[in-house]
Amino acid sequence: MSGSIAQGTSQTHGNAHILHFLVRLPKRMEDVWPAVATPEGLSGWCTAVGFLQPRLDGAVSLPELGSGRVTAWDVDRVAEYTLEGGGRLRFHLERDGDTASVLRFTREFRGEGENEAVWRTRFERLIEYLGRG
Repeated sequence: MSGSIAQGTSQTHGNAHILHFLVRLPKRMEDVWPAVATPEGLSGWCTAVGFLQPRLDGAVSLPELGSGRVTAWDVDRVAEYTLEGGGRLRFHLERDGDTASVLRFTREFRGEGENEAVWRTRFERLIEYLGRG
């Protein structure tokens, strides 16, 4: 079973950027959650993790993306990391039948270096990562 990555959308306001993706995943929300909410999961497909305190207002360090706080935490559904300098990653999981889920992803950042293609590649790695589990 494979997942699919819907077309991402991006908005730019000055040097502030917002990316949105809808990713259909061939695993249940509960099975996807560790991939977006644990150091082992995130480092398996997305980015290195210096540390992550898995709770609201916990500290997070993603060396490639920045450090900050956990600003939303609803186990098995929502993990949001707000990083210094105005960056944010939000993973929102929803059920898609009994055996699949949908990830609604938002990335806000300033400056350059990230774009739809970078995140599309990351989500392809996520689908591969989930397939190994």
